[in-house]
Amino acid sequence: MTWLEAIAVVAAGLAAGGVNAVVGSGSLITFPTLLAVGFPPVTANVSNNIGLVPGSVTGVLGFRRELVGQGRRARTLAMGSGSGALVGATLLLTLPSDVFDTIVPLLVLLACVLMVLQPRLSKLVAERQAVRTRDVGPAPLAVAFVAGIYGGYFGAAQGVILLAALAVLVPDDLGRTNALKNVLAGTVNALAAVLFIAFADVAWNAVGLIALGAVVGGAVGARVGRRIPANVLRFLVVALGVGVAIQLLVT
Repeated sequence: MTWLEAIAVVAAGLAAGGVNAVVGSGSLITFPTLLAVGFPPVTANVSNNIGLVPGSVTGVLGFRRELVGQGRRARTLAMGSGSGALVGATLLLTLPSDVFDTIVPLLVLLACVLMVLQPRLSKLVAERQAVRTRDVGPAPLAVAFVAGIYGGYFGAAQGVILLAALAVLVPDDLGRTNALKNVLAGTVNALAAVLFIAFADVAWNAVGLIALGAVVGGAVGARVGRRIPANVLRFLVVALGVGVAIQLLVT
């Protein structure tokens, strides 16, 4: 890797850390960058996952005020996300890389539809709850598990899928749900990274460069994300999700 390529990877990590903290899908920046500088696809995927973990930590810390009162909710959903992450990471290491090529864009587009309809759907869900609490039931847990499988396998737009589904199924302020999304996505990346470190071919130079950028990007992205109004955040999620789906369909 040349110095210019190393700088490009750090810059990609910086951008990805920020995007992940605000919306998600930072892997769409770092993964192609690693491919462009010459890493094989699976090595690029696992190295990208590990490198983004430190950025997830700074992103979560940046949203810590929005996480107040969500401890039990976060722990419950993290169990689903973590279990799914281990399944997804195992699939990545054992299945052909094109297994999810058809279903992934459809999942992302479904998430965009959910986000567009989120205000109305959230109201309907809240009205059906006998008592509005900060706990979660089986539906959000199932979503966390499925999204965890996807995140452990690839991860691009994992945040879009999580945020859209949780915003509907766990009625709350969208900013608080975004903070929760960061915890769950970070859990997925961290647990998948454990498997990748143990069983995959990791490019540690790429990991270090991505992590260097992602730590700063996650902190900056959290500061920006906390100030974005709910309607603007909803628009960003939908716009990014549609872009991701189109990119995945044409590649």
